[in-house]
Amino acid sequence: MSSSSLLARTGIALLSCACACAAQAHARPVDPPGQAVALVDYSLEQLSDIVVTSVSRQDEALGRAPASVYVIQGAEIARSGATTLPEALRLAPNLQVARIGAGSYAISARGFVSPLANKLLVMVDGRSVYSPLFSGVFWEMQDVALEDVDRIEVVSGAGGTAWGTNAVNGVINIITRSAAETHGGLATAHAGAGEKGASVRYGGQLAGGAHWRAYARGMDVEGLAFDGGGPGAGGMRRQQAGFRLDREAEALDLTFSGDVHDGRQRAGADQARTETSGANLLGRVEHRLDENQSVRLQAWIDHARRDQQGVGAQRLDTVDVEAQHLLRLDGHSLAWGGGYRYSRDRIDNGPLLRFTPARRSLRWSHLFVQDEFKLARDLRASAGVRIEHNVYTGSEVLPSLRLAWDVDARSMLWTALSRTVRAPSRLDRDFYVVDPLDPNAYLVGGGADVVAETARVAELGYRAQPTPALSWSATVFYTDFERLRTLERASVGAIPPAAYVLQSLGKGALRGVELWANWQAARGWRLHAGAVVQDVDVGREPASRDSTGLSFLAGNDLRMTWTVRSAHDLGPHLRADLALRYVASMPQAALPSYHELDARLAWQVRPDLEIALVGRNLLHRRHAEYGAAGSRQLIERSVFASAALRF
Repeated sequence: MSSSSLLARTGIALLSCACACAAQAHARPVDPPGQAVALVDYSLEQLSDIVVTSVSRQDEALGRAPASVYVIQGAEIARSGATTLPEALRLAPNLQVARIGAGSYAISARGFVSPLANKLLVMVDGRSVYSPLFSGVFWEMQDVALEDVDRIEVVSGAGGTAWGTNAVNGVINIITRSAAETHGGLATAHAGAGEKGASVRYGGQLAGGAHWRAYARGMDVEGLAFDGGGPGAGGMRRQQAGFRLDREAEALDLTFSGDVHDGRQRAGADQARTETSGANLLGRVEHRLDENQSVRLQAWIDHARRDQQGVGAQRLDTVDVEAQHLLRLDGHSLAWGGGYRYSRDRIDNGPLLRFTPARRSLRWSHLFVQDEFKLARDLRASAGVRIEHNVYTGSEVLPSLRLAWDVDARSMLWTALSRTVRAPSRLDRDFYVVDPLDPNAYLVGGGADVVAETARVAELGYRAQPTPALSWSATVFYTDFERLRTLERASVGAIPPAAYVLQSLGKGALRGVELWANWQAARGWRLHAGAVVQDVDVGREPASRDSTGLSFLAGNDLRMTWTVRSAHDLGPHLRADLALRYVASMPQAALPSYHELDARLAWQVRPDLEIALVGRNLLHRRHAEYGAAGSRQLIERSVFASAALRF
């Protein structure tokens, strides 16, 4: 049986299970029809009290978190009209999001943006979705039911102490709602120029007390034209289904969830396809021992397959287990624990690009401890360290220190010092490019000398709410990079014979400022503005002979982005949302700067039915967001209608 058939049958089985459960479920309208309306009526105090977990691995109010963290609320996603996870991430002002093709994106925080961005850790409900192939994310393989997202916590800056290697410039933590909050049914559909999709979800409560939901969604995105003319790039089709079970008791919470997905992306009209599929299961138990301590155990497994015709195919199986103990005692809030991850990577090499060895087992293990305590009545400190072991470079030490001064009840000044690393991936160590003129030689001959990239990060931030209607945040940051990956000329007589090899002879400095603010202009009308100004300066060690102009390393980062968004309730049943963004030019690709405007007008026809008209990229018929001139794809203006029905 093919993977596609297996996934399709699994998805049907999940929906059949949902229908069977519905027969004995006790559904109640926990998922209110008007959830998208609520955002603009939240007070700024309520928004600052939103609980986040991605900074210190324990619950803390957003307004007290000593980090540059922005939270995308589920209601924001609904009002934006986003239909994919990458498009929803555009709502975070501290991320750079560039669409490359029908389903491919370059997403990063604080520079180094590229399709192979490798300094950003992404998690879905605590499950890491990064690929050990290149230490990044295949965004066309990642999707969630956006209607079930509670929040997305976007932390820019080092997160290695809490989450490990690869959390160098930021952490994205996508957190879905408990099944107890999604009873009843929801069906959505959208269709228009270039894109169409639909989803269905149903949830309820079992006789034994557990809450459940199951969902299925599918999408078809048309291909995009190249700016050099000729046939356009092919489109993308994707299907996904999943479930979640939650049981909450006085001292014990249980969660069990899983997803299956299948997709296909075409390179062009009659060109090679990229086929992807995968499945995952996650289980988590949290036991509150008493009012001052709790234990959390989590385990997940993941299978992913990616087959790019003419290039190669990868099959990756991963198992991850982790335990954490949280203890509050004598003014200290201590989180400590450890974990182990095992991946089995199998690659079917193509004619030109090869990974040697083709099969490799990868192992990671870690121990961490993080303590938050008071130094004075208004002064808090957080100190932690993580020791993580990988198969390439052994043990890495990732420390951090954060201080927070509560200036008054409405403002906080914080600072942080961190050291984090990016451990080598298979692309760094095992990657070979065959010389088409000599099959016994290589253009690129591996990277046996590549070591872990190191980043030392300093941050200073201020968060304030000077009036009940206005809040803002500002962060100044500086990162010193060492041992960045470079492409060096191989020594004469190198074995295997190669023109170039990968090494770690790069260095760099990153400096900049992140700003964002919320203003409640009137009841039912909220404005948001955000901006990032940065400078990424990369260079080489004296021993480096990198002749690529560091284009392989970095140096193509934009210096500024800004966004302005308006969420306005025009009446009890009519809502309007606008988002204007500016993206500065990318120097190496000669990509010009641009402005773009997205808009959404929604009508609540009945309490259970909403219809909307969405426009994207309204200022230009076509524009490019990433890639070199002549070969990049053009993102087109699009308008589509959507509907959401609750039952």
